[in-house]
Amino acid sequence: MAIERRMLGRTNIEVTALGYGAMEVRGSRIWGGRPITEEQASTILNAVLDSGITFIDTANDYGRSEEFIGKCLKGRRSEFYLATKCGCKVVHRDENTDDTPHEWTRENLLRGINESLARMNTDYVDVLQLHNPSVADAEKYDVVSTLRDIKAQGKARFIGISSTLPHIDAYIGWGVFDTFQIPYSGLEREHENVIMRAGASGAGVIVRGGVARGEPGAGLGGSDRWKTFENAALDDLREEGESRTSFLLRFLLSHPSISTTIVGTMNPDHLKENIEAANRGSLSSVVYAEAKSRLAAAGAKPAA
Repeated sequence: MAIERRMLGRTNIEVTALGYGAMEVRGSRIWGGRPITEEQASTILNAVLDSGITFIDTANDYGRSEEFIGKCLKGRRSEFYLATKCGCKVVHRDENTDDTPHEWTRENLLRGINESLARMNTDYVDVLQLHNPSVADAEKYDVVSTLRDIKAQGKARFIGISSTLPHIDAYIGWGVFDTFQIPYSGLEREHENVIMRAGASGAGVIVRGGVARGEPGAGLGGSDRWKTFENAALDDLREEGESRTSFLLRFLLSHPSISTTIVGTMNPDHLKENIEAANRGSLSSVVYAEAKSRLAAAGAKPAA
């Protein structure tokens, strides 16, 4: 069964509703990532494309992620849409860890895209996203002007931004971004309504952080978040044989304004499980409404 495809807003790009978040192949030096070999990266990245997923998201400061995409997917660039982020950079700290500060100068944005393209062995990215600037910084450094120049140079087809409340409403009002990347899950619903506003603006909506690795103790798998799942009695709503992470993924896919949700993993078996979940499709309208009601009662409510 083919993975459902959705339009990425006004870009006229049709992407799979399940995308791949390549932060998982960053390696161990960034944010406590896990060690990964080039062989492991090649296995998972090629499995992603072999599965039919057509959207891969990465960033300039995701450790070795861009490097692995360039090496391991060489010759397959036409099979997927590629998004990366700029404004970030990597600074060597010691033999084990790097820092990832952000700098919004024109010089750093240009450095970032040129470095990213070289690493990923491509002439362009489909979406170039600002990596979580404040509105004040975005205005101070006139970042949109630089993004438009990068687009005019043919290095990016569309421009977007990864952002959160309270900044994101201002960015929607600017009317310049083709896509918004927003954190959201059934267990952390703060951005549920702003996702609707972003979609109504005509932009594509990319959701991150929805199911993490599906492991208690990792990302969304934190015990406090799973406690919300339990308090909302969502186990009662799962289909027979359906895991909790599968249910959460389908909850995401039920939001009418989400174009794609990026889920990362290093494990081909987890990738297969995610695809199987996506192929189950959205929750029924009755189950979706009941899940939102139970989550709200358990304290997981969207912001205004």
